[in-house]
Amino acid sequence: MLTTLAVSGYRSLRDLVVPLAELTVVTGENGTGKSSLYRALGLLSQAASGSMISSLTASGGLQAVQWAGPAKLSAGMRSGEVAVTGTRRQGPVRLQLGFASDSLGYTVDLGLPTASEAGRFPLDASIKVETVFGGPIPRPASVVLERSGGFIRQRGDDGWEGVPGGANPSTSILTELTDPRSAPEVVQVRHQIQGWRFYDHLRTDPRAPARRDHLATRTPALAPDGADLASALATIAEIGRGDVLDRVISDGLEGSSVSLREDDAGRLCLGLQQPGMLRALPVADLSDGTLRFLLLVAALLSPRPPQLLVLNEPETSLHPRLLAPLARLILEARETSQVIVVTHAQELAQALRQGDARSLDLVKELGETRVVGRGLLDVPPWHWPGR
Repeated sequence: MLTTLAVSGYRSLRDLVVPLAELTVVTGENGTGKSSLYRALGLLSQAASGSMISSLTASGGLQAVQWAGPAKLSAGMRSGEVAVTGTRRQGPVRLQLGFASDSLGYTVDLGLPTASEAGRFPLDASIKVETVFGGPIPRPASVVLERSGGFIRQRGDDGWEGVPGGANPSTSILTELTDPRSAPEVVQVRHQIQGWRFYDHLRTDPRAPARRDHLATRTPALAPDGADLASALATIAEIGRGDVLDRVISDGLEGSSVSLREDDAGRLCLGLQQPGMLRALPVADLSDGTLRFLLLVAALLSPRPPQLLVLNEPETSLHPRLLAPLARLILEARETSQVIVVTHAQELAQALRQGDARSLDLVKELGETRVVGRGLLDVPPWHWPGR
């Protein structure tokens, strides 16, 4: 389980370190940094797939997403006694991401490429430092493997040992080092991150893939866009959780049930059987809110639960009456997965808090995202590795 998430230099997240629990709910008004926190965690996850640099480039590069305020906000600036002014940059441009868990943690430090590194790709950031560490804080004594520039070393029985081959500035050690015998901690961290699952783009528009019939195939995890909804629901029913699926759908959709049938071409056709209706309503005709609820059910009842499940504004398009059933479903999901929910819906947030969710209420002060009610003594200890 992740215990701490740390972000520095990303959009409004100048220097944010937050504690995480089995269930964490993130709230705040528009523009306070909820989406930035979600995107930062998503960017961190892409280190394990090798797409972190390309994803950052697609956003305009490091300079487009870096913190745009002054390097330091003094007490006078925060109180309004002194105008917010920039100063000459004392250190390098950097974007730092990291997490600690109850097993191993990971940090990455991204910076601008040198002239020789940039070549024809000036927007590509360069990976300057990476560490894999044990314990709650990336202290020098807890680091088991580190990468500085192109040089990689790991801690062995007789001290530090260099890793042959080095590293490319655009490639993470999480994809460079793949041998579980020579770099078991790196492989463990990569597998850990690959167990994270994000849902932010569940489509419900008229052209949404979930509204079309698809070839039937066992689907233990719903696709990020929900395209394989029918197969995902059928898989949940097949593995013996059909009674749970029926209960959840009936609870949320007033006695309705899912209808699944296979046509002559092997396509799975999804519908919703509503009380008093003689035939099931096809998925193409469902309202946006009803379809989104079915998508969330498929995501939260996955037969292959992720280590970490992150939901960004799951309440979108949902009628307020569906928020209580959704909260109950999320509370059940945390029994098998760590869950982070980013939401605007106070009713949903309150229901999750009553289920002992950790609450992070974000505000923005002078452009910087901060957590309400948390002073220096409430922030988890953290130490960014130096370059």
